[in-house]
Amino acid sequence: MKRIIAPKGTKDIFLPEIEKWQYIEEKIRGYFPRFLYKEIRTPIFEYSELFQRGIGTETEVVQKEMYTFKDKANRDLTLRPENTASVVRAAIENDLFNRVYPLRFFYIGPMFRYDKPQKGRFRQFHQFGVEVFGDESAQVDAEVIYSSYDFLKEINIKDIQLHLNSVGCENCRPKFLRDLEAEAEKKKNDLCIDCQRKIHTNPLRIFDCKNLKCIEISNDFPKIIDYLCEECGSHFEDVKSTLSIFKVKFDINSRLVRGLDYYTKTAFEISSNQLGAQDALLGGGRYNNLVKELGGADISGMGFAAGIERIILQLDDAKSKKGKMIFIAYQSLPLMNKAIQLAKSLWDKGYRAYVDYNSKNLKKQLKKANKIGIDYTFILGEDEIVTKSISIKNMKDYEQITIKQEELDKWLKNNI
Repeated sequence: MKRIIAPKGTKDIFLPEIEKWQYIEEKIRGYFPRFLYKEIRTPIFEYSELFQRGIGTETEVVQKEMYTFKDKANRDLTLRPENTASVVRAAIENDLFNRVYPLRFFYIGPMFRYDKPQKGRFRQFHQFGVEVFGDESAQVDAEVIYSSYDFLKEINIKDIQLHLNSVGCENCRPKFLRDLEAEAEKKKNDLCIDCQRKIHTNPLRIFDCKNLKCIEISNDFPKIIDYLCEECGSHFEDVKSTLSIFKVKFDINSRLVRGLDYYTKTAFEISSNQLGAQDALLGGGRYNNLVKELGGADISGMGFAAGIERIILQLDDAKSKKGKMIFIAYQSLPLMNKAIQLAKSLWDKGYRAYVDYNSKNLKKQLKKANKIGIDYTFILGEDEIVTKSISIKNMKDYEQITIKQEELDKWLKNNI
């Protein structure tokens, strides 16, 4: 019978990698409430119209990447490719804009895009992010950016760079788009087929192209930052000055337009040199029209989304809040109950402990402890029972000590 495997672009997650996921999730839930964010969980699938209206029908996500299907009632549903539109829909539907204050949410969960699997990029991928509503100030933009940057530093992600831009608004962007379209049309025959298609549908997306020739050509195209109206220009200056107060370094990247249509004014990404071509760890920006576009009030928004898989690639192997693992080995079958009692006492105190109920041979137990990556093995033999002691073997260097049972709490505090 043919073996069934996981679909392309998905992966199974288990030890030891799963501990990095647990660590990140715990850090997210501990860090972002400092800024008064509250967790929100939205459905994994939504009506397709939500993403078509929210993200933009001409975006790469909607055009090529969404997992869309019909349900049994012939309704169009889509596995969520991103979560901002879902959070906005949830807030509108559940009247959260009138009941929750401040309007700040964070989320963690899987997203789905039909994309070419690459290092740190899967078709089922995971993001965490934040959304702030009802605050149009440049200062909140800078705070959101600061929190994302500081969080990466807190989990010890190194070599990160903040890229910043403004994509303007409905007042100043149209002239930029007209000039961009005109310049792109002049170079049309030199651009790739995909960029040629984008010229009259979504010219901003030309800046997303990874084709080296297209990048070189588009470097000479008009820059949105040169077209900002007075309001957008002032807003952008305030974002930069507030980031300086937060002591966050950044560079201005005029090519940074983000991949979704709902962005206005501030746009940003944080990247790492450790990830190669796909170097973005997280990104986001301001979206002042999305709530209204999806049927809600005229309320502004600001947020970011971070790729957990990409962050995992750079997370220190030692990062885990779970503590070290203890294997409790017993010399003979009559001592199994003593081992169980010791395990229970460790569990009750919050430590991770394991008893192998099947291996009655001490040598086999030690071999198994080594195989599954145990940190310490507690050994109970006849001598230990008589002397009310515990022998402890460090499974990394195989050094072994014996302590009195009454000294165990102190040893655990110093070593686990």
